[in-house]
Amino acid sequence: MRKINTIIFDLGGVLIDWNPRYVFDEVFDSSEEVDFFLSEVCNGEWNGEQDRGRPFQEAIDLKTKEFPKYAKEIQLYYTRWSDMVSGDIPESVEILRKLSRLRDIRLYALTNWSHETFPYAWENFEFLKLFEGILVSGKEKLIKPDHDIYHLILDRYDIDAESAVFIDDSLKNVIAANQVGIQSIHFINAEQLDKSLKDLGVQL
Repeated sequence: MRKINTIIFDLGGVLIDWNPRYVFDEVFDSSEEVDFFLSEVCNGEWNGEQDRGRPFQEAIDLKTKEFPKYAKEIQLYYTRWSDMVSGDIPESVEILRKLSRLRDIRLYALTNWSHETFPYAWENFEFLKLFEGILVSGKEKLIKPDHDIYHLILDRYDIDAESAVFIDDSLKNVIAANQVGIQSIHFINAEQLDKSLKDLGVQL
């Protein structure tokens, strides 16, 4: 195994706590209504198209035609998007900061994120400046787990896949990274991440 010299982080769910339930638990009267709305109306597949670059207004218009009774709630997915971000995940950010002090480690981020909402993260999370580069899916019109987005970050930043580690809380994204030759860690929590990095020879 080659010595690790590059670590690629996912953002949401690893370093930043984002969850639409933070908004819709307030909007609806019951958890059952929230579950229905987030699984059948504004679901992950729908949101994923914004991560792929579809404009939010186009997405809202399409979904409102399909579910007119939820027109107000669908609009909230964009107008209250920032309320879905509760803050950073401190223990993970601390690991990132420790890694940033290692001279032999390069740091990048690969995130499924709308190009319309990513500026909020950039302005509000100063630790994002620790990355040498951040590849945002909405800007590139590609999303994980498409193999092309992994090849893109490798090529753009001249990263050797065999010397890199990718960290993501989504198992399907981890599997895809492995398939293109990048060692990966399925993120569960910061303690597990710390141990996994040490197992790969990265001493914090």
